[in-house]
Amino acid sequence: MNSLDPSRRRAIGLAAGFIAGVSYGTNPLFAKPLLESGVPVLVMLFFRYGISAAILAGWMLLKRDPFKVNGKELRLLAVLGTLFAGSSLFLFTSYEFIPSGLATTLVYLYPVFVALIMVFLRFYPSWQTWLSIIATFGGILLLSTPSAGTSIRIPGIVLAVLSALSYAFYLVIVNRSKRIRNVSEHTLTLYALMTGTVLFAVIRAFQGGGLVEGVDSAADWGNLVGLAIVPTMISMLTLAVSSRYIGPTKTSILGVFEPLTAILIGTLLFGEPLTLKMGVGIAICVGAVIFMILRPSRQ
Repeated sequence: MNSLDPSRRRAIGLAAGFIAGVSYGTNPLFAKPLLESGVPVLVMLFFRYGISAAILAGWMLLKRDPFKVNGKELRLLAVLGTLFAGSSLFLFTSYEFIPSGLATTLVYLYPVFVALIMVFLRFYPSWQTWLSIIATFGGILLLSTPSAGTSIRIPGIVLAVLSALSYAFYLVIVNRSKRIRNVSEHTLTLYALMTGTVLFAVIRAFQGGGLVEGVDSAADWGNLVGLAIVPTMISMLTLAVSSRYIGPTKTSILGVFEPLTAILIGTLLFGEPLTLKMGVGIAICVGAVIFMILRPSRQ
């Protein structure tokens, strides 16, 4: 793959970033029925990561992909898994303090954090990239602004920002770390998923309660498998490919398709309203991404 010419690498990276955003945006399709069925968040996250890791490991066995990593690689992969799992946990916990719309807006600060981290590392995003970041964030504000009179508590804001920051560091490390440069996307994703599985199991043990609490029907198991495959395994694999091929900043901008897909699912399948303000926000976000794609520039 490294021998591909720049234009083909860019095309693959953009396509992978789009798939990562859309697949991650299907979270409500599987998670909402599980929450309505009474499955606790930690149980849902444990099976989400655990089933995904098992499926990916089986696929790697069939493809004879390497599992072996050295000690230094393993430590960094564990850090990546903790960052990705932490991002999910911080986000879900923030819902207990602030509206999900506001949490979505704050989490979408992660492209800004990615760009700032890259500047700190002396990799400067182009003005087109900065403009795309600002425009997409403005679009997300229109999509997710909470209604007047909504209760907002500081811990929720802090948790949502921590979710964004964890996700930003995950993207940058995947792209910039020389230590895992020779680790394949499959292996990287597998160890990150395994770390998350262990982390959620440990937290659940301290919290108390069983690991299968609330999972009572075939529909619950079907939704857990769907959650593990689409917004977890597929999203993490394509996210790693995109970050390595076009960089973490542009990959994070393509992440705008996460809330757009979630809104589309909510409107078409769950009967949630789509207002004019939301339509304008969607148009701004899509326009900003198209601008970034059509105006490539060197960093």
